[in-house]
Amino acid sequence: MDSNLKKWSAEFLGTFWLTLGGCGSAVLAAAFPGVGIGLLGVSLAFGLTVVTGAYALGPISGGHFNPAVSIGLAVGKRFPASGLPGYIISQVLGACAAAGVLYVIVSGKADFDAAKAFTGAGAFATNGYGAHSPGGFSMVSVLVCEVVMTAIFLIVILGSTAKRAAGAFGGLSIGLCLTLIHLVSIPVSNTSVNPARSTGPALFVPGAMGDLWLFWVAPIVGAILGAVIYNVLLSDE
Repeated sequence: MDSNLKKWSAEFLGTFWLTLGGCGSAVLAAAFPGVGIGLLGVSLAFGLTVVTGAYALGPISGGHFNPAVSIGLAVGKRFPASGLPGYIISQVLGACAAAGVLYVIVSGKADFDAAKAFTGAGAFATNGYGAHSPGGFSMVSVLVCEVVMTAIFLIVILGSTAKRAAGAFGGLSIGLCLTLIHLVSIPVSNTSVNPARSTGPALFVPGAMGDLWLFWVAPIVGAILGAVIYNVLLSDE
């Protein structure tokens, strides 16, 4: 198989798994009566998708599973900019496919009510601000949160995958970082730090597309900021 096709396939599958595992935990398991996993469980689910995806698929594609991460790694000179289009398209398609599978699962429930399932803040694991923020946070709050969290995420990724780092633990470090990011920011924005993950669920929720721009702009700005901070202040390379 062509090398690029292998990489695009890995990014598709990794982003599919991240979106299905993370968003699926929020939609299906977070509030399940009596035994729901809650915010902590959802945060762990997102982190675990990255850990498992990084070790299974990272050796093929680098395990980005996130357009902002790919852009940040390109800025940090860890990934060729020429590879961005193929990666970003694969990631977005993977997230959209996962959201479609999740929709089929959710709509198969005996008492499924589309009006209830796809309305309200955070419905179907969508991201949003203002009335669409789980905690009612403003656009500025959500913007700042997403930029800062993504910047930290990129610093951790670059540090964990540097030559001086303990390479075997990179995937674990990155996954735990994403878990912590979710623990902090789910109430604010339902946590994106990943434009692809935000795009998939938004396709199915009326009104969610109106907020989607922020969850492309903020993570990308944050990723670039994190890459610049790491390269200027922290890198030995």
